[in-house]
Amino acid sequence: MTTTHRIKTVLHPVSDLSAAKDVYAAMFGIAPQTDSPYYVGFDIDGQHVGLVPGGGPQGMTSPVTYWEVSDIDAKLAELTAVGATVTEAAHDVGGGRVIATVADTDGNVIGLLQDK
Repeated sequence: MTTTHRIKTVLHPVSDLSAAKDVYAAMFGIAPQTDSPYYVGFDIDGQHVGLVPGGGPQGMTSPVTYWEVSDIDAKLAELTAVGATVTEAAHDVGGGRVIATVADTDGNVIGLLQDK
């Protein structure tokens, strides 16, 4: 059985939100759909790119790619069973969206995203 996975969201930590917003708006040719002091988000044909000032409360130091999964708890169990470490437990971020992150065996962060 083949499971289809797709990247749903990529978050980028930024030091200057205003300057980064201008760069990404020029890159995508659109204004952000979400524009607040703590988060700027662009939706490009179903792909979401977010800018997080200072890496946000999770302290991101590099971009994090969030893969869409149908059962986040099952995927976390599967990943930790083969050596990944949970770095951010599954939690609701609003609108029924649940996210979590794990580190692979080299410390690379993998984001998981489940929409209800």
